[in-house]
Amino acid sequence: MPVIVGNRLPASTLVRMGDAGPEQITVEELTTNRKVIIFGLPGAFTSTCSTAHVPSFIRTHDKLISKGVDEIICISVNDVHVLKEWSKVTGADLAGISMWADPSSEFTTAIGMNFDVPLVGFYGRSSRYAMLVVDGVVQIFNEETSTRACDRTTGETMLETMT
Repeated sequence: MPVIVGNRLPASTLVRMGDAGPEQITVEELTTNRKVIIFGLPGAFTSTCSTAHVPSFIRTHDKLISKGVDEIICISVNDVHVLKEWSKVTGADLAGISMWADPSSEFTTAIGMNFDVPLVGFYGRSSRYAMLVVDGVVQIFNEETSTRACDRTTGETMLETMT
């Protein structure tokens, strides 16, 4: 069952590639005493994720930060190397979007957003969502009805929902 407004995010660990190698962080460390937007998507270098979802948060980054958001975080069930390169290609790194890998789908599965499409090699991948989290508790939760859709989970939608 997907996470809902009012839920505390489950304990899990994420990872990214830093300058000195892989860096781990807990979801609790990312969210305690902070206001963050977390958005999840099916995968790096996939069409809708690359052309619509990530760009929407790049476009709205500054406006979301001006609303008191401390950080905008993208989570994908990919490995750290793929996410680091995708961050460069999309410009997410320069825009200030944090890219965190959920390589074993620990977080994604714990919030009930995982799905499989064996034909294309997707196992434990993330459905598309966006949430506002304050001190570890979900305040806004938007999800798409289809992996190809990207209307309810864009940066623009989050900005409108927060207003």
